Amino acid sequence: MEGGKPTLPLVYQAVQALYHDPDPAGKERASVWLGELQRSMYAWEISDQLLQLKQDVESCYFAAQTMKMKIQTSFYELPPETHTSLRDSLLSHIQNLKELSPIIVTQLALAIADLALQMASWKGCVHTLIEKYSNDVSSMPFLIEILTVLPEEVHSRSLRIGANRRTEIIEDLAYYSTTVVTLLVTCAEKSGHDEKMLIKVFRCLGSWFNLGVLDNNFMASNQLLMILFQVLQRDETSTNLHEAASDCVCSALYGIENVAIHMPLAMQLFQGVLSLETAYHMAVAREDLDKVLNYCRIFTELSETFLEMTVRTPGQGMGDLRTLELLLICAGHPQYEVVEISFNFWYRLGENLYKMNDPALHRVFKPYIQRLLHSLARHCQLDPDHEGVPEDTDDFGEFRMRVSDLVKDVIFLVGSMECFSQLYSTLKEGNPPWEVTEAVLFIMAAIAKSIDPSQLIMKSLLSFNHESLIVTLKCFFLPLLVPSENNPTLTEVLEQVVLLPETVHIAVRYTSIELVGEMSEVIDRNPCMLDPVLIFLMKGLREKPLASVAAKAIHNICSVCRDHMAQHFQGLLNIARALDSFALSTEAAVGLLKGTALVLARLPLEKIAECLNDLCAVQVMALRKLLAQDSSSGKSSDPTVWLDRLAVIFRHTNPIVENGQTHPCQKVIQEIWPVLSETLNAHQSDNRIVERCCRCLRFAVRCVGKGSASLLQPLVTQMVSVYQVYPHSCFLYLGSILVDEYGMEEGCRQGLLDMLQALCMPTFQLLEQPNGLRNHPDTVDDLFRLVTRFVQRSPVTLLSSSIIVHIIQCAIAATTLDHRDANCSVMKFIRDLIHTGVTNDHEDDFEMRKRLIGHVMEQHGQQLVTQLINTCCFCLPPYTLPDVAEVLWEIMVFDRPTFCRWLETTLKGLPKETAGGALSVTHKQLTDFHKQVTSAEECKQVCWAIREFTRLYR
Repeated sequence: MEGGKPTLPLVYQAVQALYHDPDPAGKERASVWLGELQRSMYAWEISDQLLQLKQDVESCYFAAQTMKMKIQTSFYELPPETHTSLRDSLLSHIQNLKELSPIIVTQLALAIADLALQMASWKGCVHTLIEKYSNDVSSMPFLIEILTVLPEEVHSRSLRIGANRRTEIIEDLAYYSTTVVTLLVTCAEKSGHDEKMLIKVFRCLGSWFNLGVLDNNFMASNQLLMILFQVLQRDETSTNLHEAASDCVCSALYGIENVAIHMPLAMQLFQGVLSLETAYHMAVAREDLDKVLNYCRIFTELSETFLEMTVRTPGQGMGDLRTLELLLICAGHPQYEVVEISFNFWYRLGENLYKMNDPALHRVFKPYIQRLLHSLARHCQLDPDHEGVPEDTDDFGEFRMRVSDLVKDVIFLVGSMECFSQLYSTLKEGNPPWEVTEAVLFIMAAIAKSIDPSQLIMKSLLSFNHESLIVTLKCFFLPLLVPSENNPTLTEVLEQVVLLPETVHIAVRYTSIELVGEMSEVIDRNPCMLDPVLIFLMKGLREKPLASVAAKAIHNICSVCRDHMAQHFQGLLNIARALDSFALSTEAAVGLLKGTALVLARLPLEKIAECLNDLCAVQVMALRKLLAQDSSSGKSSDPTVWLDRLAVIFRHTNPIVENGQTHPCQKVIQEIWPVLSETLNAHQSDNRIVERCCRCLRFAVRCVGKGSASLLQPLVTQMVSVYQVYPHSCFLYLGSILVDEYGMEEGCRQGLLDMLQALCMPTFQLLEQPNGLRNHPDTVDDLFRLVTRFVQRSPVTLLSSSIIVHIIQCAIAATTLDHRDANCSVMKFIRDLIHTGVTNDHEDDFEMRKRLIGHVMEQHGQQLVTQLINTCCFCLPPYTLPDVAEVLWEIMVFDRPTFCRWLETTLKGLPKETAGGALSVTHKQLTDFHKQVTSAEECKQVCWAIREFTRLYR
């Protein structure tokens, strides 16, 4: 911290400004200054002094939080001989400040817990704490707080204590767990009417359940379990206590998911939860939604814990189907938030049954799923006094979307066609209110795609032997195509839906349009329905509330019925020309253009150029108009709407062009280029607009492929020119597209290399700034996409250039970046680069590639291996490890003996102890890891070895 150690009055003044300064700028300055203080070495001493002064809640909270943060992230700053005095000081502070504020006690408890986990010399911390404070009633709240957060912090991502230390701690906590539970029983029995203490006890017990260290036999017969269920069964239990008890039971159930090894405790919890049904009904009767939600959480956790037993032995022992009955009782509650809690269980049940593929088992669970679907349809009903269309973005709209997803996942247990028919018959035979009709149509829309006969036939044919082919056809094919009273055809449903009068509630019309869009497969098989369907959808398109959903339905039909829609292309073109006369969302408008482009690609080649020109004309004219306006007024208008529309047209106009034929889109794109170029120039400082320009150009180039050759020179010139002043990363991405399309063309390679070198210089300047890699992950991502394309298309050109050394150095530095996309691109570049020297693809340049890669590895191999192992251990999240493993695998395949030496050197340089004095890694663990990696016969073995090894440092 600049200026040396700050005085306590100055720190106190900054804390006061942070909390009380009426000026937001003053608060921000105080926050920045205090943040710098927290990162400095002075923070240890100043926090300690502030806690001793005990001046007010704000300064003590800041000091306690700082102490916790320093212990979590900067414990290495303290020499080992200070650890004991720090522990004693923290225990003294929590004792002295226990009455000041609960949040300060929590922060100090976390600091003490984090210190205990890292301080290897503090043996048996649980025993020490209980022995010191358990006889003092006034110390009991903070003692229980420490005992609560201690197990929670064992797996904290903020602490990198390593697997060896973590195992040692868990064994230690398991050893003292009965002592802790005995203390909690005593507290619970002595608490009397002290509800706060009982809440603390349940929170603490839940924390130890979560860690999974409690003895099953001890807990199964423990008084605390009985107290838990008594609290949950009592009608007069307060909301806060009820929630704490519910959380604790859920933690216990979660902790015994492997039921077989926790049988005594599992049986007690199973019976205890089943006994709560009466209490649930009482909560419903009292309209106590908080308690109802708690019970549903418990019932759901019970069902998830015993899911495997329920599926394998339904109705027997702890596969008791009363667990499902409890969830269906909850599904009957009028509030949709209650049933929503159980969704994850129903997903998992469906997934398990689908994998097992046992028809007898499906029959057992079918009635439960039917009842669930009935409840869901009722919950999806809008209020009778609802006006307008259903909302997608509010809480209820999001609930309906989740219902739709769930229905799609479990419908196979009931049978899509059977369910669809039943739903349709409720509309056909009765005269339900509009809100019931709308909800039924909504569920039908969720099912519609899963009853595609062609898919059912294929699935059936794959699962039946040859002799049962006739039976298969009778069972699956004929009922779908032959009308009958009990099994209406899908076309009948379509016919009725498109005939809905315009006088029905607009929400019913809205959902009917959604249903029609989901039935596009049926329309494709029954093209006679296309005209009435399009007439129906056009009516919706002209009405503001229905326009966007109608556009989405037309998009779906265009995507599926591309050949049949070709005859309607002129109509689609007319819609596209008048797009802004309809009240469409941006997404719906773009979707309509996508559908139109998909149909355009199916027209005869000789018609495509003219039709594409017509389709693009509106967008191009709008861009020209904006450019003219901006030029005359000096103001800047936003062209992104038109750029996005052009992009979607180029992206989805993909006609089949034979070799030697001129691409029909080539001439149109050449004519549009000047407008795009001018738009790019006009908005070159605006990253958002430049990104849209580059996206549009990317799809234009992809659309015509090598037919865009005439654009290459002017496009590259403009990209490089703008990038020197405004280094937008999208230019790097666009460059990667150009390399992908033209990198194998001999005459283009040098020009593309010149482009790369011109783009690299400003890029390196940007990334070499302080925190440049972390502050510009998109640039890192796009740069390495570009150079990876070069490796794939023209590796010798890149490897022979002078820029390759700088690129490799940048890549090695960027391996530490924990940004998902950027890190993935960096690793892919290094992997592909080395792979070019490994794979003999019988190309003439293989020997040269191998020699060039050998030179690269000779220069950078040791540095690269050291960096990769260190970043795995100390920087990167676990999901990146497979990518790192692929790079190490390629290095090893290229030169195994040298790699063995590099890895050995790297492992010798790793730290063997943590800052707290605990053993990070043993000599045997190092040698085992070295052997596992260097003797691996496939990449996944390297990945497994790295995954296990890096746990020692996490």
